[in-house]
Amino acid sequence: MEGGIHKAESTEFRDLLYLTSKQPFILRLAFSAGIGGLLFGYDTGVISGALLYIRDDFEQVEKSTVLQETIVSMAVAGAIVGAGAGGWMNDRFGRRPSILIADMLFLAGSIVMAFAPAPPVIIVGRVLVGLGVGMASMTSPLYISEASPARIRGALVSTNGLLITAGQFLSYLINLAFTKVSGTWRWMLGVAGVPALLQFVLMLALPESPRWLYRKDRKREAEEIMRKVYPPEEVDEEIEALRASVEADMAQERSIGGGGLAGTLRKAFGSVVVRRGLTAGVLCQVAQQFVGINTVMYYSPTIVQLAGFASNSTALALSLVTSGLNAAGSVVSMFFVDKAGRRRLMLLSLTGVVACLGMLSGVFFAVDSHSPDVSLAGTALFGANGTCPEFDLAAVAGEEWTCTQCIKAPSECGFCAADTDKLLPGACLRTSDESRRACRAGRREWYTRGCPSSFGWLALVALGAYIVSYSPGMGSVPWLINSEVYPLRFRGVCGGIAAVANWTSNLLVTQTFLSLTQALGTAGTFLLFCGVSAMAFLLIFLLVPETKGLQFEEVEQMLGSKDYKAWKKFNSKA
Repeated sequence: MEGGIHKAESTEFRDLLYLTSKQPFILRLAFSAGIGGLLFGYDTGVISGALLYIRDDFEQVEKSTVLQETIVSMAVAGAIVGAGAGGWMNDRFGRRPSILIADMLFLAGSIVMAFAPAPPVIIVGRVLVGLGVGMASMTSPLYISEASPARIRGALVSTNGLLITAGQFLSYLINLAFTKVSGTWRWMLGVAGVPALLQFVLMLALPESPRWLYRKDRKREAEEIMRKVYPPEEVDEEIEALRASVEADMAQERSIGGGGLAGTLRKAFGSVVVRRGLTAGVLCQVAQQFVGINTVMYYSPTIVQLAGFASNSTALALSLVTSGLNAAGSVVSMFFVDKAGRRRLMLLSLTGVVACLGMLSGVFFAVDSHSPDVSLAGTALFGANGTCPEFDLAAVAGEEWTCTQCIKAPSECGFCAADTDKLLPGACLRTSDESRRACRAGRREWYTRGCPSSFGWLALVALGAYIVSYSPGMGSVPWLINSEVYPLRFRGVCGGIAAVANWTSNLLVTQTFLSLTQALGTAGTFLLFCGVSAMAFLLIFLLVPETKGLQFEEVEQMLGSKDYKAWKKFNSKA
């Protein structure tokens, strides 16, 4: 999703086992920095389950979809700022201090959320965690990349991407573990402080990136670190390679000239190669978010409840499947991206995404159309004061209501299912702690998001198929495309623009999903994402070239050609 799976050849994994057995310091370094990816995945995934219990504890959250969206999305807003600040801090202070600061932000945010007395304090904690996420998303893979031997670099950096999806999977497990514990969401959100503290301690004993030290003219320190990382017979060759690489980078920077960021941007946008590369790169990043993936990762328990599974613990257990499928898809991508090709894998992925979103829309339309009726007699059992006001008026007018009409009533009402069969007529009650307790005391299910349905299992199948379609292609390939379509001298600034586009799109989708489900209905919302995904397929087909098997110089030559018909020549070669 927001992180990047970097290219790794299959031989690198064999070399990884060999080198780490001879130089175990490499594994210690990669594992310690990789905890940042785990934290990244955990803190972006844990809110999906915690939100269910935050709604139960705070009535204002239960009644305001905007407040729910804000609690979820403020971590993304913080990540946008954290990613920007992290880039400056990486260059100014180094990779290791940046990771340590990210850990402190993770820890502070976790503590704030665990002891939050009110929703605004939870939001503050989410912003702090988001700042850490933004910094970790770019610093952890950068540190691993720069401190790893060249021939296993791809494999080690790929593990950071796997740890992101593993962190998301872990967050669902932790959520499920604390469903029966007093304090539920406080434990879920607070547990993230433990790996943050662990990484902070481990990183204190690790060195700075040798590449950063070399650029700062601290060559002796860089060489001492490299002697710990590389086998003795390879050290001198790697030191020479580092010197040549740093000098080439600095020469590229001098070729851009002065003028700071503004001058660099002017020169970048003055190049047709950069403009075409940015069109492809930013399109892929925006499409990755606009197909709706983070509605699933951040709201999947809520989506499961919309499909008719009212229990929080049941929703969390079923959502665990989607997170597991996402992690599995990341592994699939690592093995197939160099065989199928980047562009083809994204188009195949989008084909499946469009079909699955269309299926989800159809399922939720069926759920709404076949929801149980509201029973006047069943509602009367809970007393006149507990009845939904709008249903009272409808009953007087002789109108018949369904569960769907009940939960969409303006005065915030809930549906209490029949105790014998949840598909039979139930009661429509005013949403309150008293109504919820009275309903559950009779061993009935209480619904405020979706209605009981015999179609709910189809929604779970479609959700799983959506993840299977998304993860190997659109989940990871956009980051790989962005590492290949920019000229080296502009790769930093262009990569930053694309990353900001990704996070901003993420924020927009996250902040509007629940509001869209209220305005358009769940079926209409998924139909909207289906249409956007179809448009993304068309634009990627027209504007994104295939870069598989091409050298960076060939990609630049292809993007600089007078027309895109030249792509066919290069694509056939790729």
